[in-house]
Amino acid sequence: RWDYIRDGPNLVKNMDRLTAYNKGLSTWARWVDRNVDPSKTKVVFQGISPTHYQGKEWNQPKKSCSGQLQPLSGSTYPTGLPPSSNILNNVLKNMKTSVYLLDITLLSQLRKDAHPSSYSGDHAGNDCSHWCLPGLPDTWNQLLYAAIS
Repeated sequence: RWDYIRDGPNLVKNMDRLTAYNKGLSTWARWVDRNVDPSKTKVVFQGISPTHYQGKEWNQPKKSCSGQLQPLSGSTYPTGLPPSSNILNNVLKNMKTSVYLLDITLLSQLRKDAHPSSYSGDHAGNDCSHWCLPGLPDTWNQLLYAAIS
């Protein structure tokens, strides 16, 4: 269940999601620092994949991803990066092991048009967190390929 999170021996109900993300990411970072030999292994971490449920994030308060057929124009997102990006950057900055950040967040934020709800017709509920294929995930794969080549 999403509302229960194990923190050591404790089972915490309704832990703040950013706190939980920080704890989980910090646990991963400690494991990488202890167990990965950077002379043999390149560590790659994919950045945050955003959602587009709230149009107020791109200055269209009454909208969601549903029916969006064009990406945002420009190279900035009106509300900036999500708070989870700051957590990720802080954890990576404090690691001993070098980690390549495959930073997909901003380029994905600009693609409010790339979700299934933009193309799935009239139905109950919106899917503004998954991505259409072919599409944006292919771009992520191209960036990953460039990073490891």
